[in-house]
Amino acid sequence: MPEKPVRAKLRAASMVSTKYTPKTQARMKKKISDKAAEKLLETLKLRFEKNRHRHKGIKWDEVESRLKKYPDKLWSVHEMEITGGEPDVIRYDAQEDVFIFCDCSTESPKGRRSICYDQEALESRQTHKPGDSAINMAYEMGIDILDEKQYEYLQSLENFDTKTSSWLKTPEKMRGLGGAIFGDFRFGRVFYYHNGAESYYAARGFRGLLKV
Repeated sequence: MPEKPVRAKLRAASMVSTKYTPKTQARMKKKISDKAAEKLLETLKLRFEKNRHRHKGIKWDEVESRLKKYPDKLWSVHEMEITGGEPDVIRYDAQEDVFIFCDCSTESPKGRRSICYDQEALESRQTHKPGDSAINMAYEMGIDILDEKQYEYLQSLENFDTKTSSWLKTPEKMRGLGGAIFGDFRFGRVFYYHNGAESYYAARGFRGLLKV
């Protein structure tokens, strides 16, 4: 039976699952309370001021104003925060007029580990299934999983994943052959590897990116 048009379109674009769990439906509200928003903004500001090397020339007031303007984006940043990503601004894209947020936790976010690559990989496992997949979690959170180029840029700011690793967006051709890419930082440089997409490890999660 052919795929439904919407599912086929999503899969072709980023291999995102459209599996809607109760948790997914709850998150679709995409709004946090005023109290949670205030606390989150305070946390983000402190992190922003402490790590100015990540966003030279960018002013926090402009970032905060943009986040307040788009509650759904603030919700996604909150999802990044509560899953251990420690999101921060890493760049301003003048062409798109967007601030780029990225998970800047030293190691792969703790709340997103022990997951396989995507829903297809998750469904392929007959036993010992992980709780979720990187692509599905990113989709639910409203963020994009980093690709190799974006991961390379993040690593140019400082060293990340020195003890862990992170799934990366995998080219469709490679994914079609059953594989998926992940990266880490070892011995003074960034390394990229491949694994079966259905594999999962306690020290591997994924990093996300959000345009605001």
